Amino acid sequence: EDARLLADPHSIWQLYDYDCLTGTVLSSPTFQLAGNSIRQHLAGCEQVILLAATVGEEIEHEVTRRFEEGSYTSSVLLDAAATTAVEQVADALERAIEPDLSRKGMGMRWRFSPGYGDWPLEQQPELIRLSHAEEIGISLSEALMLIPRKSITAVIGLFKNTKDPKSAVDHQGCASCSKKNCPSRKIK
Repeated sequence: EDARLLADPHSIWQLYDYDCLTGTVLSSPTFQLAGNSIRQHLAGCEQVILLAATVGEEIEHEVTRRFEEGSYTSSVLLDAAATTAVEQVADALERAIEPDLSRKGMGMRWRFSPGYGDWPLEQQPELIRLSHAEEIGISLSEALMLIPRKSITAVIGLFKNTKDPKSAVDHQGCASCSKKNCPSRKIK
């Protein structure tokens, strides 16, 4: 309940053409993706959505306040709820985008963020710039960590959907990821 009251959810996204042969987002200037995992994830995609989502700073400040007061359990639970909340913001954004893409015959890959696989965090500044994340209050620390901390950036690959248009989202997710010890893994 506290997380809902303290969260200030915002999201933003931008659509770009994508050259899957070179791993290049066709923005101005272009953005070359580094790492095999992101390029494999986007294989066959013609466009990408670059997105950012946050639940704001207030919830983060409350987590810190509770911890400093010695309310450790409450702090940890609120922190976990905030993590879940920012993922729900991104999920809601995907659900809002998907119907229009489906009508256009496009399918969506699951979102992929810097730090997954071998996609380096050093590419985070370009994701911030190209998603226009600053417009919703997201910035980066010198260590390339998102501020507010309960924020995400990600890419979603778009491909021509030759299957059933009602199933335009590629939910492979954990099944196609090689990180078997991921704490967020949904399958064994």
